[in-house]
This record gives sequence, structure tokens and C-alpha cells, in this order.
Amino acid sequence: MSDDATTPETPEAVRWEAGAALPELAVTPDKYLTVRYAGASGDFNPIHVDEEFAQQVGLPGRILHGLWTMAQVARAATEAVGGDEAPGSLRRLEVAFRGMAVPEHPVVVTGEIKAVEDGLATLSLTARQGKARVVRGGRAVVRVPEAN
Repeated sequence: MSDDATTPETPEAVRWEAGAALPELAVTPDKYLTVRYAGASGDFNPIHVDEEFAQQVGLPGRILHGLWTMAQVARAATEAVGGDEAPGSLRRLEVAFRGMAVPEHPVVVTGEIKAVEDGLATLSLTARQGKARVVRGGRAVVRVPEAN
């Protein structure tokens, strides 16, 4: 994998009840991620791939694609319910982009369960890089894992 991700808890550790916290997901995108993501997404906006251009327009350097950040929010939600072992668990995802993130610094996604009803959990999620909120108002609906 091209990034360094940590999820300290297992899905079994999540208490599927309102107010419970989700496991934190921390991902450190490497310095080449924006170039690879541009190739995969077709978004070659120079603010993502050209360090000098990004600085000329007032940015700290190349910035991450917003959709990559959104994918990390989705990843945190799906990892909480079992990741690859729970295909199709993500039913809905919404985010509001509120900041920029840069490569080589951790992006941390945190979340909380807002409600559980009829086998579905509504989650509230936020992505941060340092003190800056990159995604606010993230909301996901996931299918809750069945109790063993």
C-alpha cells in the first residue's frame, strides 16, 4: 500500500450504540501520492502535481485531492464495520470540505456513532491534519456487523 495507515482497534471493539467512538484512522500520504492520484482520477490540476505552481498561487505546496481525503473518511467508516470482510457495508456518505491537506503529514479521521436503527448506524466523521479540520460534517450510514 502506498500510505502508512493505522487503525488501533478491531471492528469487534466498536460498541454499536449512540455516543460510542469509532476507531481512529491515521494515514500519512507519501510525497508522490498526489501524482499517482492525479493519474488514477484524471485530475491533473497543477495545485496537486506542481510544487512550484502551487506555491505561486499562495498554497504551502502541492495539496491532496479532496476526493482522496473523502476516501479516507469512507475508509474509516468501512474499517469500523470490518473493512474487506464487510463488502457493501457503506450505504451513504456525505462530506463537507473545509480545508486543505498536504502530503507527508498524517490525516486523522475520527468519528462517533450518532444512532443505530434497523441494523444501520449513522456516523459523524471528521478528518484533520494537525489542528486543521479538512473534512467537517462527514456523515456515513453503514450496515452494523452482526453479533457473533
